[in-house]
Parts: sequence; C-alpha cells; structure tokens
Amino acid sequence: MNASLNRRHVLGAIGATALLAAPPFLRSGRAQSLTKLSYQTGWLAQAEHGGLYQAQATGIYRDHGIDLDIRMGGPQLNGVSLFVAGKCDFTEIDSFRMLSMAQEKLPGVAIASFFQKDPRVLMSHPGVGNDTLEALKGKPILVATAGRQTYWQWLKAKYGFTDEQIRPYTFNIAPFLADKNVSMQGYITSEPFAARQSGVSPVIHLLADSGFDNYSGLVVASPKMVQEKAELLQRFVDATAKGWASYLGGDPSPANKMIRTHNPDMSEEKIAYAIGALKQWGIVEGGDAKTLGLGAMTDARWKRFYDTMVAAGAQAGGLDVKSAYTLQFVGKRG
Repeated sequence: MNASLNRRHVLGAIGATALLAAPPFLRSGRAQSLTKLSYQTGWLAQAEHGGLYQAQATGIYRDHGIDLDIRMGGPQLNGVSLFVAGKCDFTEIDSFRMLSMAQEKLPGVAIASFFQKDPRVLMSHPGVGNDTLEALKGKPILVATAGRQTYWQWLKAKYGFTDEQIRPYTFNIAPFLADKNVSMQGYITSEPFAARQSGVSPVIHLLADSGFDNYSGLVVASPKMVQEKAELLQRFVDATAKGWASYLGGDPSPANKMIRTHNPDMSEEKIAYAIGALKQWGIVEGGDAKTLGLGAMTDARWKRFYDTMVAAGAQAGGLDVKSAYTLQFVGKRG
C-alpha cells in the first residue's frame, strides 16, 4: 500500500471511530443542521438564568445539536400566555402555576426543575425581634398581589398569619427601609442585596427552608413535544444541566457578558451577589439535585406540595398531579 493510500486508510479509520463516539444526533446525519428552539424566560436577564446563557455562550447547546433563542421576559410579558399560544417552545414557571395549568387543562408539562428551592424570602430588620417566621405573626408584611394566592396561603395555614398583616408591595424597597417593624417579600438573589446597599443587613427567612416545597425554575414543554420529540428534549435538558454546572462551578463570565448585554441594568456586583446566593442557599444544587442530578424532580415532592396547597385552600382537590409533569428527562444520576 503506498503512503497516500495508507494515510487515507488511517484517516478514514479515525473518522469512523470519532463518528461512533459522537452523540446520537451527530451520527444520524444531522451534524450540520441545528434544531432551532425558543425559551421564554419569566423575567429580565439575570443570574437566575445563568445556566441557559452559559450553555449558549460556551457552545454547549450547539454541541447538543440545538440553536436556542433565549427570549427575555419582563413586567409586560406573560410567558405562559405566549407558550400556550405556541409562540415559544419552552417557558419557565413554578409548580404552583404548573398545577393551576393542569387544573385548567392547558397544554403544558414540566420536564425539569433547575431551581431545587424556591428563592422567595421574607426579609426583616435585625434587632427588632423578627428573627423567625413564627415571630412575624400579626406584624405588617409587604406582599405582592401574586404572592397572596401562593406562599401567603401556606404561611396562613402553617403559622397563623392573617390577611390583616398584608401591606401592598409595589417592588419598591423604600417602605421597608423606612419602617423597622415592617417585613417584606423578596428573592434571595436580589432584595437582600438592595437592602445591604442601603445600609441594612436583613434577617432572611427562606421559605423553602421552612417547608415551602414549591419547585421554581420549572422548564415547561408541550405534551406534543414530549410525545414526539423526546430525544430532542433529553438533549435540551442535558445541555441546560451542563450549563448550570459550568455557570456555578466554573467561569461564569461568558454567561454574565450575555446577561449584561441583554439587561444593562444588571451590574457585575449584582450578578456576583446573586451567584453567591444561589450557591450558599443551594437553590440549584441542593435538594434532590445532590443525588439525582441538576434539574431533578420527584413524585413525592410534587404530591406533598399539592396536598399542602389543597389543605391551605390554595388549590382545588381531585387533580391527577402527575398530569402536570414528567420525570422521564431527569434523575439520571444515582
């Protein structure tokens, strides 16, 4: 065999070996055509979307055969309405709203939860006796309208809170800063940062650590996609999990650059604080993710949360909870 033929033989063997080792979507002849997908976030670009942006910025989605369009949410956008209308492939909600969708028989299935803990908190001033959730009974709390139907019902059932405690929360921290006896709702990644910037080191009550089992950061797909494009969804979930692992465990700067491009109001300092909070409080990597992998969900937790909300009067009874989600794409580890 001459040298050129031998070289072609060796290169051909290497190519065949590489193809066999490649992911299924590459071996199927689609190596040069990425599948376009769209993801509608629930809010403006921020660290809470870091896994998505990291997977996009570092090429993880492309490596999984996906061209993802991350569409930024905001105060005037209803991601669920856009999703139900078929304007996007995925949206993100929490398990309370997912159960409500199932109650209304709207077309949606939760396929992963990249937040193992709901990041919602109540935040109080230090040194005034509001160091526990129990201590907040009967005291004024700033609560947004949406929260009155969800976590507030749980607080009433578990701690005896009453609607008379509610003060309107307009996403302005000024009323909290002005009155040390007032507590307020917030997210572990943002409002405590704002309070510290204003000179207050707040007492933080993470509702998830007191038993509020609501999944947050749920990825919702259509039942049709689950049935007909399971392999594609598995690639998407796997890539997103890798994005989150890279964002929290590696260099987050590729994602952060994209986040700040999409949302210039998100400063480097604010992003750094949010990443630290996600890690410290186990929002992404805690809970069942420790044993089952990022994005994990379980039947037991879905049932427990639903039963809790039915008992609190926040959800109607009689729902087949499993109609709201599927576990087929998560829990691959352990």
